[in-house]
Amino acid sequence: MKVYKNIKSVKGPLIIVEKVNGVAYKELAEITLSDGRVLQGQVLEVTEDKAVVQIFEGTSGISTTDIKVSFKGETAKFGVTKNMLGRVFNGMGKPIDKLPYFPDKEVDINGEAINPTSRLNPHEFIQTGVSTIDNMMPLVRGQKLPIFSLSGMPHNKLAAQIARQAKVLDNAEFSVVFAAMGISQSEAEFFREEFERTGALKNSALFLSLASDPSVERIMTPRVALSAAEYLAFECNQHVLVIMTDITNYCEALREISAARQEVPGRRGYPGYMYTDLASIYERAGKVEGCTGSLTQLPILTMPGDDKTHPIPDLTGYITEGQIIIDRDLNKRENVPPINILGSLSRLKVGKGQVRDDAAALADQLYACYATGVELRELVAVVGKSALSEDELVYLEFSDRFENEYVNQGFDRNREFEETLSLGWKLLGMFKPSELKKVKKEQLEQYHVHQSD
Repeated sequence: MKVYKNIKSVKGPLIIVEKVNGVAYKELAEITLSDGRVLQGQVLEVTEDKAVVQIFEGTSGISTTDIKVSFKGETAKFGVTKNMLGRVFNGMGKPIDKLPYFPDKEVDINGEAINPTSRLNPHEFIQTGVSTIDNMMPLVRGQKLPIFSLSGMPHNKLAAQIARQAKVLDNAEFSVVFAAMGISQSEAEFFREEFERTGALKNSALFLSLASDPSVERIMTPRVALSAAEYLAFECNQHVLVIMTDITNYCEALREISAARQEVPGRRGYPGYMYTDLASIYERAGKVEGCTGSLTQLPILTMPGDDKTHPIPDLTGYITEGQIIIDRDLNKRENVPPINILGSLSRLKVGKGQVRDDAAALADQLYACYATGVELRELVAVVGKSALSEDELVYLEFSDRFENEYVNQGFDRNREFEETLSLGWKLLGMFKPSELKKVKKEQLEQYHVHQSD
């Protein structure tokens, strides 16, 4: 390998190397310091005879003199094996559980796009054990369904709950790949202890990138985790759920590197190519023709300033197939997990025969009744309860019971899908059959019991 000493400048996590020849985009580099330490890097940009290299370990203490750069002629790779399950890695894919690791092969962490002609339509149900998700906005294999959260909300507890409880109903092999970016040491310990305590670690692979780690590592973490998931899904034929938190931290790292490269900023200072960059992550989910496995994504992001129009949730919403909204008011009323069904949706439907045939109609009816109750709750704040009719008071009471009994299941309770459906029909028992317009007559006859009967 040719060694270069022409270092023009050091900016943030980047160094600029001059007079290079034959260097390619995303090629790996080795940076040897004057004290003998060797750092790893990756080429971000090549212009004429200059190369911009991002240093994975950061550039603290690096000067433009007495360092040497060599390019390895290959892209970043991660060693994969089925034995990744049960292991804990850092954001770069290096084991941090102090156990030996013997991969079967190495794969490029940048992955390959799924051929659109071989991509199958997702429709097979994944049960999370969370009623508001399973019935109101169901998750299906191969889907990408983000969770839009807010600062200070318990989305980490929800992520751990889903990772612990999620399963497929046909006894196929199922595993979880969990990637955390820019989290605190206490959050990392929470995830490790939660997975170990509940036994979920046995069928999971954890990739933990801390806030104290170099920001460049946050760019690598989701790609390393997705490479692991792709191997399990498309070569080991497993159904893999990838949970990624927090995409906002990933985008902040993207903005930091973009600023160091002195690129022209886009909306709110984020790089103009952030949409394409996020798509390169989200579009790695799916089902592929000829493969029995699947890769499903559940990315989590905190909306800066509680703003749904912020570039991160806005662009994510364009790429993904729905969203799950975490609500601050529900959390204040101690309804956990605080999922607001009125702002949430899943754009994909569960296929026929996957779940009980009344599930979709029940979800529509619960949504309609709850929406009416919430509207009346706002009206009561103006005119008082005495202005409501007897039927309207039923809707008002339903909205409270729906939150307290259906939404508020806690972070430790795992509800089977049949239990969720039964609870939904029990709540609808508050209404006369003539009020329930979203369900079929035969479904009413089979499942509905009016509470006054």
